[in-house]
Amino acid sequence: PPAVPPPPGPAARASLSIHRAFLRSPLGLLRLGQLLLGAAFWVTVAAHKYEGAAHFALFAAVLVWLLTLALFGLSLLGRWALVPWLGSRWLLTNLVHDLVLAMGLYAAATGIMGYKAGRKSYCNLPGYSQRCLYGAYLSASVCGGIAACLYLFSGLYCLSRRCRDERDII
Repeated sequence: PPAVPPPPGPAARASLSIHRAFLRSPLGLLRLGQLLLGAAFWVTVAAHKYEGAAHFALFAAVLVWLLTLALFGLSLLGRWALVPWLGSRWLLTNLVHDLVLAMGLYAAATGIMGYKAGRKSYCNLPGYSQRCLYGAYLSASVCGGIAACLYLFSGLYCLSRRCRDERDII
């Protein structure tokens, strides 16, 4: 019998490599700062006893952190085209994420933690014997405020690129 050729194999995929231009861009550096400060925010809140509105602040910080991690990972690997509908609008996706979602949620979370720090400021007095959450709430509030500023800067960066009719994030 004649030899039958083997069936064709799957198409070779391009190997994953780091998109170094993104990592050196202003947006890449801002994303690294956002991830670090966001992690500091939610780890600080989660490591201490929290109640009431701090649950929302923790939820908001973790949600934004996870979405930022996804945006950073896809941008770093140059794989945003794999995301249906959003991949073709990656600059707009980053812009909306930064200015609408992240800024709004971090502003609310920072306000909540600042309010809670103000309510716990009495325990910072000398001789107070109970556990004091003032430092943790204040630290989370500061991290959240700086993270919100970083999201504002990255959103303005994306907006300036969009206004110049550029379609890519770098």
